[in-house]
Amino acid sequence: MVINYLILDILIILFPFLLSFKWKFAYYRYYKALFPAIAIVGAGYIFWDAIVTARGDWWFNYEYLSEITIIGLPLEEILFFIVVPYSCIFIYENLEYFFPDKKTRFSKIFYVVLIILFVLGGLAFYHQDYTILALMSCAFFLLIALWRFPDILQSRNYWLYIGISMIPFIIFNYLLTSTPIVLYNPAAIWGGDGAWNGRFFTIPLEDFFYNFSMLSFYLLVYRYFRKRWIQPSTSKQGLKDHK
Repeated sequence: MVINYLILDILIILFPFLLSFKWKFAYYRYYKALFPAIAIVGAGYIFWDAIVTARGDWWFNYEYLSEITIIGLPLEEILFFIVVPYSCIFIYENLEYFFPDKKTRFSKIFYVVLIILFVLGGLAFYHQDYTILALMSCAFFLLIALWRFPDILQSRNYWLYIGISMIPFIIFNYLLTSTPIVLYNPAAIWGGDGAWNGRFFTIPLEDFFYNFSMLSFYLLVYRYFRKRWIQPSTSKQGLKDHK
């Protein structure tokens, strides 16, 4: 049996893990903040994943998976919520090292409008389970960030992190959905005939919103612990250790 999903998981984390110990900065020094962020946010998204999988919003093709399951999810899917944040936050730390952060010029009104649009969009497609959850998760993140952690929304490197992380997301998600390893219930997502089929190639558009909220929450919690558990002087030294 070919375990394609496991291969993808390994490829996602391979280079960030190898560079964690020998790079321009010592990424392993941030494990104290990284691991709880992965555990807390990952637990929430794994719970979401387990519920919608049991409900039939999406399912997995076990021709490309191992036979190991945890709470109804294949082992490879559980690993996804570990390797993705590990690798994407590595992207963020590279941005922090090479590009001193700057504040964005977006106003609070801009984010309020986005929240309203996400909520209205979710309500408009309330009958599509994945659509409403994906859009509402984006609204929830922006609401929490605007209310309690506005500094992340003002960070240029946060938006660069999201934009750059979308590149590997498209590559790997395309492989997952085109193989196909993950299949979706047409009733749970956007879709249709002809030019509009609710997908970017084979990737449901909802996946982009799901990915945005997931990566955002991972980084928000990571930044929270990094700020409180890693002293600024230690952090600065860690960045320069392998310069």
